[in-house]
Amino acid sequence: MKYKSKDSNNKKDSNLKWIVTVSLIALLLSLFLSFTATKAISNLNIILAILLLLCVIFIGILFDIIAVGVTIADENNFHAMASKKVKGAKTSIKLIKNSHKVSNFCADVVGDICGVLSGTVSAIIALKITEYYNLTFDIQAIITAIVSALTIGGKAAGKIVAKANSTKIVALVTKVLHLFSKNKTIKNDN
Repeated sequence: MKYKSKDSNNKKDSNLKWIVTVSLIALLLSLFLSFTATKAISNLNIILAILLLLCVIFIGILFDIIAVGVTIADENNFHAMASKKVKGAKTSIKLIKNSHKVSNFCADVVGDICGVLSGTVSAIIALKITEYYNLTFDIQAIITAIVSALTIGGKAAGKIVAKANSTKIVALVTKVLHLFSKNKTIKNDN
């Protein structure tokens, strides 16, 4: 009879808790952002709606860069920094050790929500353009193709940037986390 170690059960419980938590976060964020975006875009002119669409695409690309950067960053660089008492090094190590969660949140939760939002926003923009210019052809296909090209091209370029700058990306993410953190252990990381 095989016995599972307590660590193995704790890890499975932790993974299950993460999956449920991230799924709920995604559900709530998607509902809130989709509803808000739909209402907001409806009241914007076409230029502002396009600018908002570009912002959503950029956020998706940015979070994809973070996901890749944290996943491929070398933890040893931050251990060396921690030994020299560089502020933020310990938090950076925690990010790298939890890279699967950071990557999942950044690339999947934020990235996928941005993808869904960009689809919603582009559909509303297509309707606005069709109504404003009284078009008889389907402009949605053209806008969808442009959004796809910008997203895919941006993420491809972002992966190159992330690969070349993973240590800097993790350090920058850590600094941003410190700015928004109320947790004293993160703020006193040195």
